[in-house]
Amino acid sequence: MKKVVNVLSVTGFMFFGAIQSTFAQEAAEESRTFHQELKLRFIEGDPGFMGIVLVALILGLAIAIERIIYLNMATTNTKKLVASVDDALSSGGIEAAKEVCRNSKGPVASIFYQGLDRVDEGVDAAEKAVVSYGGVQMGLLEKNVSWLSLFIALAPMLGFMGTVIGMIDAFDRIAVANDISPAVVAGGIKIALLTTVFGLIVAIILQIFYNYIVSKIDSIVNNMEDSSIQLIDLLVKYKK
Repeated sequence: MKKVVNVLSVTGFMFFGAIQSTFAQEAAEESRTFHQELKLRFIEGDPGFMGIVLVALILGLAIAIERIIYLNMATTNTKKLVASVDDALSSGGIEAAKEVCRNSKGPVASIFYQGLDRVDEGVDAAEKAVVSYGGVQMGLLEKNVSWLSLFIALAPMLGFMGTVIGMIDAFDRIAVANDISPAVVAGGIKIALLTTVFGLIVAIILQIFYNYIVSKIDSIVNNMEDSSIQLIDLLVKYKK
């Protein structure tokens, strides 16, 4: 009985392994087919013009990835930082709090340092420094985002331009052949549709990254504003 069970078990494992191997092979073939189809459609859409759309995608992705890395590095635990500054003010004064900010990364720590650096001139001067430097940090967070929005708008515009060029080519063929049969205009219309599709695909991809980046910036800015208010409250308490 045990031998039968062992045989059935081995057979079952072999059967499932064969199925898994078959599915993996089919998936690989579909993947190859998709890439081949994408390459074919890219060539059919005029490589010269489609290359411009591809450049827009590459540059847009480069900016998006750079911004995402920068914003993730700029994200800090503001509650922990505020608590550390509060403890430093209570135990070691302004210099100790400034040392905490020096050893912390992110725009919030930089804003705190600027406020603490001018607290000797009064709380109002420290508040003005926090507000002014907060604007500087916000500009750094939003750096190059306008270029990303440019590529988002540019990609479908290039696609629509390809549509117009394809239609012009189709009408030129009609004029030369003095015939409006589908075979005459199919090439131009095909180029028009392919360039439009690729332009829209590029815009959709970049739009997703853009929305994520904007939401990340909003989150960091909200933390900056909230923690700045807490810093001023700490300085008022310290001065008393």
